[in-house]
Amino acid sequence: MKFAKRMNSFGEGVFARLAELKRRKLESGAEIIDLSIGAPNIPPPAHVMEVLAAEALKPENYVYAITDTRDLLNEASDWYRRRYGAELDPAAEICSLWGSQEGLSHIALTIIDDGDLTLVPDPCYPVFADGAKLAGSDIFFMPQLKEHDYIIRLDKIPRDVAARAKFMVVSYPNNPTTAVAPADFYERLIHFAKRNDIIVLHDNAYSELIFDGTQGLSFLSFKGAKDVGVEFNSLSKTYGFAGARVGFCLGNREVVGKVKLLKSNIDYGLFLPIQKAAIAALRSPQEVIDRTRTAYIERRDALIDGLSAAGWQIDKPKATMFVWAPVPEGFGTSEEFVQMLLEKSNVLVTPGSAFGASGEGFVRMALVQTVDVMQRAAAQIQRTLR
Repeated sequence: MKFAKRMNSFGEGVFARLAELKRRKLESGAEIIDLSIGAPNIPPPAHVMEVLAAEALKPENYVYAITDTRDLLNEASDWYRRRYGAELDPAAEICSLWGSQEGLSHIALTIIDDGDLTLVPDPCYPVFADGAKLAGSDIFFMPQLKEHDYIIRLDKIPRDVAARAKFMVVSYPNNPTTAVAPADFYERLIHFAKRNDIIVLHDNAYSELIFDGTQGLSFLSFKGAKDVGVEFNSLSKTYGFAGARVGFCLGNREVVGKVKLLKSNIDYGLFLPIQKAAIAALRSPQEVIDRTRTAYIERRDALIDGLSAAGWQIDKPKATMFVWAPVPEGFGTSEEFVQMLLEKSNVLVTPGSAFGASGEGFVRMALVQTVDVMQRAAAQIQRTLR
């Protein structure tokens, strides 16, 4: 058999390797605390699940949706107006995604030709680069470094690289570093994109998981943003919708239009009951988001406070559902440290190297367990590090 050459640029995913390590430990009878994958375990509000269940029992909802319902687009537009003061035309500037991952996998196909250049953060969520690679793009990695608070230094991108770039992916609050970008970064980003004729994708999947009074911002709330790009947002983390797969592409009407055109050729729209449930989620009272945010803060504090007792000093994240922690001195590479933790403490985390070269020296821990399990994980790691 012969396969596409593009697959040569993809190795086995890190989560597949971690799953194999976990499987072997489970077969040995160990009980594993898995903090590796960012799979939210907070379900949608009850009223949202009730809408989904009721709509799923209606036979008329089992047709192809083909397109987004007007009610869904209007609700997404209203949500952005309430939350960010961003004005969006529901018909031309918004379309749904089968979750952000699907959009991140496909949007480069509408922008990139073979040999074009995409600017991607380093470290980053792997699909940022993988989606561009699938479209045949070359990749230039923009470092996100601790000494710069993990904010991309746009002024450090070489001029010849910026002149060649056609597309760039940016994401704050950031996975994995948990950084939150200040307002002046978005102003610089828009200026940079206009000057170099680059289309921007800002992934804002963690827009509501903002802690301790930190201000969460949208790219689209800044003047000129819609001239240069789009934002992705998702219901997965905000409303516990991870398995239902609902996200949005919002902003520049030309980019949104190309995404709609591509999707019209590869899928038949979101299942109608899921669209109805998404509308119910977007109409939820603010208390729903506040409860979710509080749960993640409590989990964060339980884990980090417990680890500090073992001398592992970690900055508390200002946002996201992750902790980005430096590998303690004397424990080798991030992957070696992860394997040691799993072997000795039965706690599974993700090596920073999985997110790019700049991630080496760190591990990512997902806040996807209850407070009591987080406390237990911290205690087990304490015994390993002492």
